[in-house]
Amino acid sequence: MLRHLTLRDFVIVDRLELEFSAGFGTLTGETGAGKSILIDALALALGERGDAGVVRAGCDKAEIAATFDVAALPEVAAWLDENGLDAGDELLLRRVVDANGRSRAWINGSSATVQQLREVGEWLVDIHGQHAHQSLLRADAQRQLLDGHAGLGELVREVGGAWKSWRDAEQAWRMASEGAAALLREREQLEWQVGELAALAFTADEWAELDLEHRRLGHAASLIEGAQYALGVLAEDDAACERQIDRVATRLAGLADYDPALAEVAGLLGSVQAELADAVSTLRRYADRADLDPSRLAEVEARMDAVMAQARKHRVPPVELPALLAGWQARLAELSAAADLEGLQARVDALRSAYLEVAGRLSAGRRQAAEEMGARVSEIMRQLALSSGRFEVALLPLDNGAVYGLEQVEFRIGGLAGNEARPLAKVASGGELSRISLAIQVLTSRSASVPTLIFDEVDVGIGGGVAEIVGRLLRELGRERQVLCVTHLAQVAAQADWQWQVSKAGRDGVVLSAIKALDDDGRVREIARMLGGVEITDITLQHARELLRLDA
Repeated sequence: MLRHLTLRDFVIVDRLELEFSAGFGTLTGETGAGKSILIDALALALGERGDAGVVRAGCDKAEIAATFDVAALPEVAAWLDENGLDAGDELLLRRVVDANGRSRAWINGSSATVQQLREVGEWLVDIHGQHAHQSLLRADAQRQLLDGHAGLGELVREVGGAWKSWRDAEQAWRMASEGAAALLREREQLEWQVGELAALAFTADEWAELDLEHRRLGHAASLIEGAQYALGVLAEDDAACERQIDRVATRLAGLADYDPALAEVAGLLGSVQAELADAVSTLRRYADRADLDPSRLAEVEARMDAVMAQARKHRVPPVELPALLAGWQARLAELSAAADLEGLQARVDALRSAYLEVAGRLSAGRRQAAEEMGARVSEIMRQLALSSGRFEVALLPLDNGAVYGLEQVEFRIGGLAGNEARPLAKVASGGELSRISLAIQVLTSRSASVPTLIFDEVDVGIGGGVAEIVGRLLRELGRERQVLCVTHLAQVAAQADWQWQVSKAGRDGVVLSAIKALDDDGRVREIARMLGGVEITDITLQHARELLRLDA
């Protein structure tokens, strides 16, 4: 659950630190005081898009830090470990947005991406915006709500993958059928090119070997002459080094009998003699092996000319010819498979069957969830003064299926404007739609696994006794989860376990927003303000105490 939230220079907040409690809490205050700013800041910490507009005027940057207790969320610990981030009982998400719009993020002190914030945030908080009832009219939103409530997300992704594989195979079959002549021409051209390059039997390593051998054979005379010259100087001439060093070593060895200091020099010369003997031996072997071979030189030059001819023809360096051949061979294999229309059709049929199988399992899950969701939302609607209404989830079959399955999902309402169930958008007024949306959100939130739920003015369009029931529903939800609700309704705020008041005031010519926790007396006055408007009377205060169930 959310434990702590810190804001610095965010919109009209200069500095704010909040400690959150469990249960159901409300955020109240005058319109425009900045109640939704808190939700916006938390959303930014959870990976929502941010721009320079969130930075308070005249400041360099805005900073938001949110701390969560994740001791009971092993999936978060697993995710942190998988992403190489420090794990513990607490999780700290930090986001900084500069005045130029640049954004940076951290998770437990380590640099992170905004996408990583979004990923981990899905386990932490579920935010229901004040316009949720509008999105509820979209078919895709209705389908996602049903699938999320039923826990079918993994199956939905599997269906999407099966659909793509089936359609890709179908597209390949169609292209092969429609472009058979063109594919045949391409195949014949490739077969000729592959045959020519394959006959060359050239490898990338061979080019380096050919170049080295060509340079050696091309300079064979110079190499032989150089080796013989070196042998003469070192060992074979009358004044050769080997003989001179041998004479010096022999003389010094004799003189060492008179002065041992010369023994060290004699020893060093012995080492020189051994190394010189090795060098002479190696040179003699090289000279015996080296010879002029014009025929081999001609063979190497002919091979290099053949390789260069192919390289120039295909406009690539010689070393890239093997890779070019491999690419052609792969494409030829694709064309050969594409020419097998019967094989392609068999693949299409097999992938279609695989799609229908997994989509059938998804449909079965949706049918079961639709019935259960319809009954439970209808029950909550009756509590919200929609006792004549009946909520249904219709599954409309699609002839050829879709990426999301074999049916479209449609929310319907019966009993509000006639007994027959009709699409939600056609029968519900604005106020009714708000209540229906709230009923669905309460139900889906109960089935969700996230520990913190936030409702941002989702009670718009309701009032009176219905508002009190909404408060009771949120309070019941607060027994299982941490619930925070931004509200203008006194009946909702009075049901909360704790309440914060948002106010806005000028300071040094700058308008700033502040939040304070309310004690019992503070809650009475705030509830009275919400009930009575500008002037708070004793009667209004008494009404507020009654709502809060406090003794007068």
